Amino acid sequence: MKHILLSTLFLLVVMSCKEKKGSSERFIQDSSGNINHVSVVLENDVWDGRVGDAIRDVLTQPIYGLPQDEPMFTLSQIPPKVFSGFVTKNRTILKVEMGKEPGIHFKDDAFAKPQKVIVLTGKTKEDIIEIVTQNSEKIVETFRAMEIAERQRQMSKSQHKYTAIKENLGLTIQFPSIYEVAKVRENFFWFRKNITTGHAHIMIYEIPYEAITRNDSTINQIIKIRDSLGQQYFKGRLDETVGADGNKISSYMVTEDAYTPFHGETIVDNKPAFETKGVWELTNDFMGGPFINFTIEDKVNKRWVGVEGFVFAPSVEKRNYMLELESIMQSVKIE
Repeated sequence: MKHILLSTLFLLVVMSCKEKKGSSERFIQDSSGNINHVSVVLENDVWDGRVGDAIRDVLTQPIYGLPQDEPMFTLSQIPPKVFSGFVTKNRTILKVEMGKEPGIHFKDDAFAKPQKVIVLTGKTKEDIIEIVTQNSEKIVETFRAMEIAERQRQMSKSQHKYTAIKENLGLTIQFPSIYEVAKVRENFFWFRKNITTGHAHIMIYEIPYEAITRNDSTINQIIKIRDSLGQQYFKGRLDETVGADGNKISSYMVTEDAYTPFHGETIVDNKPAFETKGVWELTNDFMGGPFINFTIEDKVNKRWVGVEGFVFAPSVEKRNYMLELESIMQSVKIE
């Protein structure tokens, strides 16, 4: 009996201490959900109308740089009356609340952690449509940043231990140990991972500072560099074989001319960088797929650092593979 009284007293003291620490403390469960999946919380009739169309136009727009059209995100609509319990734990949520002053609100870890909840409010459907349209880029970038961070978190559980990257290039980059070394040179590293129907690749390399200048032909300079690396390192199955005419066949990776690459400026590791997205192919062969390239300006060391990811995955969607590669590339830290 004495032990029971002591145990009860101890529990009361512990609970009292927790209360004194602040009633604002709460236990937050881990978030869940597939990569690139957004839960949209709104009434069925609103989802089926113009508001739903406006949301779909923004969140399911095709991703540039893929051989076939694939949506930016996969959406699941949830009526507000059933938005409770486990369905509130999705990592990315877009919530529409009618009958309130027009606005857009960004919330972190509202129901789970990590989580991004974007709440759209308006008195009318026109209010919601206008808010979605005016904030389309911010909505997409908020959810994309969350998905990249989540993929980086997932991959951090089993990191590679290739110290030569830091020793030779003076930088670090995080990717899973499942990626194997394909080729290494003094200032060039190529890693690959087998996937369900093909393979994914990461390459990291150094470019002389004078090789790229900021002008109207910058993208052409970057494409020329990646094509020269393709010709040097990424050979096709038919390379060096003899054709029907008795001549040797050359087969190597190049940027596909028929698909104009996207080119823009971005920031990687707080440094200015050029982003290039497009489609690669093998000359004299039928292999190809999407690529994304960051060419980062390293002013301190008077050089450019190239980081590229590309995929060969015929007959399957490539969106999530490319997100993984971009997540890896965004992890670059230059000393």
